[in-house]
Amino acid sequence: MSIGKKLANKTEAVKGATKKYFGRATGNTRLRTEGRVEQAKANTKQMGAKAKDVFKH
Repeated sequence: MSIGKKLANKTEAVKGATKKYFGRATGNTRLRTEGRVEQAKANTKQMGAKAKDVFKH
């Protein structure tokens, strides 16, 4: 996996976490849910890429 993709996935995860915590702080359930979904998608992408790397080597 390239450095660019790793950075993009990590950035997406951080963005999702930020939304989640901001939604929690403000009581906005929609924003909190969006953040959770974004964070989960990014983490899933990271896990898939790590699995590919394991089988590559």
